Amino acid sequence: MKQQEKMRVSFDLDEVLFVSPDTHKTEAALRFPFNKIYKERLRLGTCEVIKTLQKMGYEVWVYTSSFRSESYIKHLFLLYGVRFDGIVNGHRHLKEVQGNQKQILPQKMPSKYRISLHIDDESVICTLGREYGFDTYQLDAQDDDWKEKVIDRAEAIRKRMKAQQELANKTS
Repeated sequence: MKQQEKMRVSFDLDEVLFVSPDTHKTEAALRFPFNKIYKERLRLGTCEVIKTLQKMGYEVWVYTSSFRSESYIKHLFLLYGVRFDGIVNGHRHLKEVQGNQKQILPQKMPSKYRISLHIDDESVICTLGREYGFDTYQLDAQDDDWKEKVIDRAEAIRKRMKAQQELANKTS
């Protein structure tokens, strides 16, 4: 039987992991001088949920339509002790997903990177998930239970995928 690959979960940045302290509870700001370089504030629980998912055997990615460099994103999160398994920004998406295709594709296509669950604030991305073959969880407003809801959604998808794989193995 073939080795099952790790399930991938991705997070959008703006309004999901990067939030305003005026509307959301946030992680502590970075210390000087890093707070002058990296002005974004992380949603409270961001570091915890990413590390928990990784300990549970998930790959955790960023999939953002922003054009922040992969290096910028990577270094900002390293200051919080977080490492991502993959990063897709606007540049990478345009090059690898949209490419030279005439049909305009959605600004995010997690299924192209074998991402099973994408967390986003935009309802249009969440709606397109059904059409383009990826599951979503919509997260925008302040929610003290968001970490548990994301983990529960990831576990439900992993359980469903495992059942589908077992069924496919029985019928082949």
